[in-house]
Amino acid sequence: MPNTHTSDLLEKAPPRLRDPLLQPFRLKGLSLRNRIMSTSHAATIDEGGMPKERYQRYHEEKAKGGIALTMFGGSSMVARDSSWGGGQIDMSSDAIIPDLQAFSSRIHGHGAAIMCQISHLGRRATSAAMNWLPTLAPSPIRERRHRDFPREMDRSDIDRIIADYAAAAVRCKEGGLDGCETVTGGHLIGQFLSPRTNRRTDGFGGSLENRARFGLMVHEAIRKRVGDDYIVGIRFVVDEDIEEGIGFAECVALARLFEREGHIDFFNAIFGRMDTDLALAEHNMPGMSQPLAPFLSSVGAFKREVGLPVFHAARIPDIATARHAIAEGLLDMVAMTRAHMADPQIVNKLMRGEEERIRPCVGASHCMYKKLACIHNPATGREQILPQIVQPSPRPGRKVVVVGGGPAGLEAARVVAERGHKVVLFEAANRLGGQLLLAVRATWRRDLVAIVDWRAAELARLGVDVRLNTYAMADDVLAEKPDAVIIATGGVPDAGWLDGWEHCTTVWDILSGDATAKDEVLVYDGTGRHQAVSCALHLAEQGRDVQFVTLDDSMGAEMEYNARVVYRKRFAEHGVRITIDHQLERVRPSGNGLVATFRHELTGELVEMRAPQIVIENGTTPIVETFEALRAGSINDGITDIDALLDGEPQLPTPPGDGAFELHRIGDAVSSRSVHAAIYDALRLCMTL
Repeated sequence: MPNTHTSDLLEKAPPRLRDPLLQPFRLKGLSLRNRIMSTSHAATIDEGGMPKERYQRYHEEKAKGGIALTMFGGSSMVARDSSWGGGQIDMSSDAIIPDLQAFSSRIHGHGAAIMCQISHLGRRATSAAMNWLPTLAPSPIRERRHRDFPREMDRSDIDRIIADYAAAAVRCKEGGLDGCETVTGGHLIGQFLSPRTNRRTDGFGGSLENRARFGLMVHEAIRKRVGDDYIVGIRFVVDEDIEEGIGFAECVALARLFEREGHIDFFNAIFGRMDTDLALAEHNMPGMSQPLAPFLSSVGAFKREVGLPVFHAARIPDIATARHAIAEGLLDMVAMTRAHMADPQIVNKLMRGEEERIRPCVGASHCMYKKLACIHNPATGREQILPQIVQPSPRPGRKVVVVGGGPAGLEAARVVAERGHKVVLFEAANRLGGQLLLAVRATWRRDLVAIVDWRAAELARLGVDVRLNTYAMADDVLAEKPDAVIIATGGVPDAGWLDGWEHCTTVWDILSGDATAKDEVLVYDGTGRHQAVSCALHLAEQGRDVQFVTLDDSMGAEMEYNARVVYRKRFAEHGVRITIDHQLERVRPSGNGLVATFRHELTGELVEMRAPQIVIENGTTPIVETFEALRAGSINDGITDIDALLDGEPQLPTPPGDGAFELHRIGDAVSSRSVHAAIYDALRLCMTL
């Protein structure tokens, strides 16, 4: 915390500058301008393992936004046999040094510090891609998630990889980075530390000291190569949270061993394991199914047991939680990694007293599925073509009408208003949000509502004329004398494809409350997305007997892996029965219930299933009435120029005049897609208006 002199100065500072998060921190010889950082992660936007411009621009936006420290290169490979097949930064040769030098210069130019994670994957690597080299591990124990059968390392392997770590650290230093970190967890150092993965009987196995030997030797070798002044840390598991693993007390004992040797400068604390999808979803990278900051108290307890600075990241998406972590001394630096994907301007907004304007991270984990992409900030990972801060139009003052107040319409209205145009938004319902208002009613997806709430607040700030309870027809739109019209009317459930659809209930009916769920329900999923899966779990949590049928070869085929495994777990806990590879063909009444006929996707066999109620989900069909009515009167016949859209150019050479208007449609008004796709549509189109 600040020294006495600094505290005295803070008493005289404006309230926001007294914020614990905005106080500087000294890490060895490095001055960090505040307590907010971003931890290393595998962004998968490298070019052949090199952090080129796209990679650098993504991190540069965080530096511009005021962050103190951005770390990159999650699982960066120190050796050529440490690959999982692509998407990692390659620290195994000097070829990376020029890119690191350009990268560090770019970040330092905005007053932030930069570090890289260097690691060997051990048994997490793959032998079936890239260099096709055998995987290595302390003991020949297979990881269930990455699935390779590793061979046991001999002393030559140990010595080689220790040297590889040291050489990678030197490259970090020569590249101008402020430091580097290794990682325990499921990576090679952690595989040596844990008795779950280390069954050796030589000097590298057995006792706690023996299991720590490899990691200690790695850091000793690093320190000898980079010198005493260079910052070297370790991303360190504080508790594996499994009976046969390392518990909290033993992790503390191991940490003290590393401290005593004197070769590390900080602990970047993590919790749990990463060797299964469930472990990743509930431990290392928890999403919205988990509570906020689930391991903060454990990390705080760990900090009390060690002397070095402690950093931590794990679902700390909001300023209040981050501030608590620093103010209570639980952490020295708080990592808001995914939060900076949602809004890289977090610190700048804090400094300006605009905390309420920070775009919230909702924990959807879209960023771990479609890397690198935030569910509701499409500029992240696309900084070369899209701005994180919307700039005013060179020709402001146009009249723009947006029809539809779901995610696409809200983003369109926000961006157009930021550009300096006059905006009217029509929404047929009594509340903004569209389909997201249904999604948040299902099980643990309530945090998605922040996507709507943030934009609604921004529209109010920008003075957008929002008209609820207005089903806008063509005449309503034309009465506004628009220069541009954006149709974001979304869609309605697609049911007409099914013979007997009139006997069925839709997911929308259930979640909206328009239909009452019966005690026994069959839920059919024709998309592989969240809608049917979350509805089925929602019903099961209410005590209904649920049968879930999907045409795909697995439940949630289009879903991010960490959400999918959480759903699978909760399906099992609530007794939801899953049938895969079945296409629903027709539904007919039978007695007091319904009979559904399915065709097996592989064999073609027809199968009948009975249920009192059948809930169906097959995406949406666009609502196009207003769009079609406006097309003939528009200057572009409602056609969006794809080349101009992708090139970031205006749709028309000059704005239409004399009562003419251009017309476009976005989001589900075009086709049934995702929240991210809808918001991306809106941003890239409206940035050129």
